[in-house]
Order: sequence, then structure tokens, then C-alpha cells
Amino acid sequence: MSFDEEWAALVAKASERGGAGTRLNEAADPGGGGGGGHDLSAAQDELGAIGHDAYVLFGRLRKDGDLARESSDGAATALRNANLALGEELALTVGVWDSQLRTLLQSCAHISNHLDYSAKSYTKQDKEIEAQMRHRDGSAMSVSEIERYYE
Repeated sequence: MSFDEEWAALVAKASERGGAGTRLNEAADPGGGGGGGHDLSAAQDELGAIGHDAYVLFGRLRKDGDLARESSDGAATALRNANLALGEELALTVGVWDSQLRTLLQSCAHISNHLDYSAKSYTKQDKEIEAQMRHRDGSAMSVSEIERYYE
């Protein structure tokens, strides 16, 4: 399957699910009212699950990704002491592996932390926006009042 065919299949599958959406003022679920054309959806449970998976991956990579470093370093030193060029190359390989592993660990940590932050931040922002778009008595602003913000 070519990239274009695979991409078209993924786009079709995503559009079947209904896409993502942003909801303000706790609009009803699709079919029960609310507008269309949403551009962002941040379900806290979904973000939390992805963040947790990134955290679990971080833990496994930290434990399992560094398994052979000590023995590989020892082998590189022994080969260098025997004046074999392979020792220097093995040491270089260990260094590259270590660098790539640290980069991957940082990425997993960043994903986990960012998704935790995003879920909390989106919820807080939605509540702030909802509060700003209500009158003191709790009633929703009219469309004409909201429209003044765009002038």
C-alpha cells in the first residue's frame, strides 16, 4: 500500500469517527444539540491514558535500555587495550546508543508531563471561558452580546 493510499484510508477512518471538537458552555453531545465544526477535543481520560502509557514506556526504557552498557563499555576497554580498532568503534556505538536512549527518555517524560498539564489546563480554561460568558445571575450571554467581542 502506498503512502497516499494509506493516508486516504486513515483520513476516511478519522472522518467516520466524527472528528475532534471543542465545546464551550457544556454543549450537549452530538445528536442532542450543540454546534458543529469543532476544532479541538481534549478528553481528560484519553489524555490521561496516553500520558500514563508514556510514563510506563519511560520506566521500561530506563530499566531495559541500559542493560548492556556496563558489559559493552568493558568490552570496548578490553578491545582498546589490545590495540584493536573495534574497541574505539564499540565505545562510539555505546555513546550513540546512550545519547539516543536519553533523547527517547526525555521525549517520553515530556509527553507524559505535557499531556497531564494539557488535560488540567484545558479543563481550567473551559471553566474560565464558561464563567466569563455568563451574567452574574448565571444566565448565558446572548449572541448579540458575544458578537460585541468580535467588533
